[in-house]
Amino acid sequence: MSDHGMMEKEEIFSKVLRAGRRTYFFDVRSTKAGDYYLTITESKKFTNDDGSFHYKKHKIYLYKEDFTEFNEILKEMTDYIIDEKGDEVISERHQKDFKKEDYTSTNEDLAEGGESIDDTDSADKFTDINFEDI
Repeated sequence: MSDHGMMEKEEIFSKVLRAGRRTYFFDVRSTKAGDYYLTITESKKFTNDDGSFHYKKHKIYLYKEDFTEFNEILKEMTDYIIDEKGDEVISERHQKDFKKEDYTSTNEDLAEGGESIDDTDSADKFTDINFEDI
């Protein structure tokens, strides 16, 4: 590959968002004509059975002429999700050892006014994780 091809990859301004086993890279790059565009790369880490790992990457190229409409649609979509489902993460896939617990209450489990009584230690409700798991 020529030196010119490598120069095209030079980043002007970059930010990184780490989100669990996913990392998002936001990079401002320059076209051959000297104009700027944005690349958004999602990099996701996968661990093989033998303990080795690899990354899968997906990239979006976003040009200035699309910024306004892209931002409007992104905001509309994210607002819709928050309005419909709130901002609490409810996906079972976020925990490797997720176990559905039966929260069906019996009459003995309810205090006056229908509030649930929980006799278990609150520390028992949390999942123990190591940073190596992430």
